[in-house]
Parts: sequence; structure tokens; C-alpha cells
Amino acid sequence: MSVITRTVTRVVFPLILLTALALLFQGHNLPGGGFIAGVLTVAAFALVYIVNGLDYLQEDLLGRTGDDVEGGPAIVADFLNVFAVGLAIAAGGGVVAILLGQPFLSQAVVFLHDLPIFDDLELASAFVFDLGVYLVVVGGLLTILTVVGDE
Repeated sequence: MSVITRTVTRVVFPLILLTALALLFQGHNLPGGGFIAGVLTVAAFALVYIVNGLDYLQEDLLGRTGDDVEGGPAIVADFLNVFAVGLAIAAGGGVVAILLGQPFLSQAVVFLHDLPIFDDLELASAFVFDLGVYLVVVGGLLTILTVVGDE
């Protein structure tokens, strides 16, 4: 890839991740949420992957070294762990409500004030579910991207 493409990628990558985090945090009351934030995060990593290659993504950006595992490059195992943790968080968010005697996925709300960037933030327990969905989407799509891209 050209120098211009690599330079633009370096500038755009953190902006995409920042936008994804903003969508994740505001997703409860405004457009956004765990799914779209996860897709946007994967798009940022896909851009780096396409421009710089899998070795750069795996070793330089994510700091993962090691031999390939069955089913793909070594980083696939980490992506699958992210997927599994996300699934546990999403399911756990619903189970906690049951343990407290409420219906599955019932929610509670806490208001945080005077925060940088957001100023006031409504933090709902539904955020736990959104975070789980975010991790499932990131882990799943990065696994697919890496395995398909490796072939």
C-alpha cells in the first residue's frame, strides 16, 4: 500500500475506535449500542489488516506472537476468548436480575455527573448487556476476518 494510505490509516484508526466507544456508551438512550460499536471497531481493525497485513495487526498492534493454531493464526485464540467473555457478560447481565428476584434482563439506572466529554451520563445495567454484545461482535467478526483472510 502507498504511504498516503498508511498515513491516513494511522490517523483514522483511533478516530474510528473513539467513535465506536462513544456509540457504545450512548447506545442505551441514543442511536448506537453494542452491536454497531462492535461492527465499527472491527471495521477499524479490518482497515489496519488490509493496509498493513495480518502480521502487523497481530504482532505490532496487538502484541501477540506465537505459532499458528489449528483453524488459523495465533491471534484467533484471543479473538475467540473475547467472544466467549462477551457471551458470558451478556448472559450474566440477565442472570443477575434473576438472582435479585427480577425478570431476566431487568435493568436499573445510575446517573453520573460532571464527566469529561459526556458531562452527564446515565449508566444503565443494560450497558452490561451492550458491553457483552460488543465483545461478542468484536470477537466473532475478527475471528471470521482473520480466518478468511488467512486462506
